[in-house]
Amino acid sequence: MFPIRDHNPSRRTPYVTWGLIAANIVVFALYYPLMSDDYLLAVFWQEWAMIPEKVSGGHRTYTLLTSMFLHGGFIHLASNMLFLWIFGDNMEDSFGHLPFLAFYLVCGVAADLLQVLPNPSSAIPVVGASGAIAGVLGGYLLLFPKARVDVILIFIIFFKIFTLRAWIVLGFWFGLQLFNSMGSIDSTEGGVAYWAHTGGFLAGALLAIPYWLRQGGTEFWAKTHGHPPHEPTEIPERVIHIPLVRRRRR
Repeated sequence: MFPIRDHNPSRRTPYVTWGLIAANIVVFALYYPLMSDDYLLAVFWQEWAMIPEKVSGGHRTYTLLTSMFLHGGFIHLASNMLFLWIFGDNMEDSFGHLPFLAFYLVCGVAADLLQVLPNPSSAIPVVGASGAIAGVLGGYLLLFPKARVDVILIFIIFFKIFTLRAWIVLGFWFGLQLFNSMGSIDSTEGGVAYWAHTGGFLAGALLAIPYWLRQGGTEFWAKTHGHPPHEPTEIPERVIHIPLVRRRRR
């Protein structure tokens, strides 16, 4: 189950969100040829991925930034960019272009730092924009908890699209990250940096508090009803008919 779109496209063109998506795609395309060579890819990760044991020792701290533009594969990249595309535009619309960029980068750094804390001696490379994007989700949850988000549920060959409130979708997502963070000291089972997701989400929520307070806090929720402050786009529901194939009796 994962979100595929929201009902509140931003009022302004989200140049930074689009630019971040483009930058991640371009960077992935540049090193994609290395994916077929394990040795060259490992050398590349050693130089540009965030490795806790190096960062905790004060080495290659620049990887706190570079790692958030690297991805371990196409699905990793596509899923992260989908989340950024859905939720980033409204956050950029609220904060403004440059403040949103700073917000995004700070969340990414905070996410990596929390990934380091549980096991500073870990030699596992950490890559991905998901920590920074988790920050976007945390801020979105605080500002627009009742925004409508379309979610697709896939179960084997059955799938259905339905609409949920943002607090349900993002609260459930954060709960999963927090639960899995407690699973081990590294929290990187299955290639997922759960501590980074948890840290990024919390950083995003905390960094969004000053903006929320300037807008009136709970009065902001009352004024906007928990939605981005402009009219939602109505998306017509599509019904997908699957033909019934009857079994022939002999």
